[in-house]
Amino acid sequence: MSQEGQLVLVRHGQSVWNRQNRFTGWVDVSLSQEGIAEASRTGELLRSTRFDLAFTSSLLRAQDTLYEILKQNRHCDQYIRIHETSSEWYEHFVSTQADLVELKIYISEKLNERYYGDLQGRNKDAARKEFGDEKVHLWRRSYDIPPPGGESLEMTALRVIPYYHSHIRPHLKKGASVLVSAHGNSLRALIMHLEQLTPEQILAYEWPTGSPHIYRFDRNIQIVDKKVLS
Repeated sequence: MSQEGQLVLVRHGQSVWNRQNRFTGWVDVSLSQEGIAEASRTGELLRSTRFDLAFTSSLLRAQDTLYEILKQNRHCDQYIRIHETSSEWYEHFVSTQADLVELKIYISEKLNERYYGDLQGRNKDAARKEFGDEKVHLWRRSYDIPPPGGESLEMTALRVIPYYHSHIRPHLKKGASVLVSAHGNSLRALIMHLEQLTPEQILAYEWPTGSPHIYRFDRNIQIVDKKVLS
């Protein structure tokens, strides 16, 4: 490990429901063929980057994006998945020398996409016709107003940021290189915290798929450099 921590944030590729213009949230849909291609292109960008560990959500589209990236990575030959809800079972084994080269992947619901509640599965255009353009826009783009039965971005941040502090930040402080594959809104919540952005700034933040964000930190976990690959 270097003395500087490195955090690489990756937004998952296009999902089947993204392609169908539907609200997805926590529904566990797969990547589309275009999404797999986007993840593969991200893997090319990160091919030479060494990672000490990785984190992803409990949803397949984020996990499959991560695996597409690791397939191409020159430094990752094997990995082991640690499920947060049963980590004492998944990590309960007698380790060997061979285990030292395994990349640990931590899987947590805390990194899941924003929960869209009653909108999940609905076509976005149909929802606008049913509820009105203004109301749907408010649910999607406001910081603290959730859709019916769902989460606002503010509520999403209330689970993402504590998880970052308890599970990810300690590794960065030790100088680790950490890869996170997650979702547009869970990553926006994290970026807002890292860069100290206002709600207005983060809601206007555009993040195309296939553009990993790379942060480098000093020993005090202050950002010393940021770059976006494309």
